[in-house]
Amino acid sequence: MPRGKFTNHKGKHRRFTNPEEIEEQMKREEKERKWREQQGDDSSEEEDEADKAKGDSDSSEEESESDGEVKAKGVENLIEVENPNRVQKKVKKLSTLNETVKVSSKPELSRREREELERQRAHANYQRLHAEGKTEEARADLARLAIIKQQRAEAAKRREEERQQKEAAKQSKTAQVQKALGKKAT
Repeated sequence: MPRGKFTNHKGKHRRFTNPEEIEEQMKREEKERKWREQQGDDSSEEEDEADKAKGDSDSSEEESESDGEVKAKGVENLIEVENPNRVQKKVKKLSTLNETVKVSSKPELSRREREELERQRAHANYQRLHAEGKTEEARADLARLAIIKQQRAEAAKRREEERQQKEAAKQSKTAQVQKALGKKAT
């Protein structure tokens, strides 16, 4: 034991059950159970279950929590009490579950997901209207496009005229050269 003013008192009074004692207790319970079976006591089965529950208190508590069965505390089993805050497990039938699944096959969307879907639908609708030329932006684009087409057509016409003028000038020049050469040569 440590000397000084700080001592740890945890675990001083712990006492563990000896395995031999546990085996003796189990043998005694087995004998009692056999004796009751020979006597033909029907109520002994209920007492057996109660004895087992006392012996295995830790495991029975875990099992009762997992099964959802709640032991009555105090006089709770004698008096019916309606507690509105107490949630009781309701047994659901498979047929009703299948119906609810069929009804709720359309999943509920969160606000963000709904907004995203609406945004995508609006964008697709806008693209469709834009392709048909029904939006202001599409009209402006088409007007700009018409102006550009007109300017390009005028530029192509002008280039064609210039090319024809250059060809005519070239022909007239070659004709002059031929004429001048022809006159000098003769």
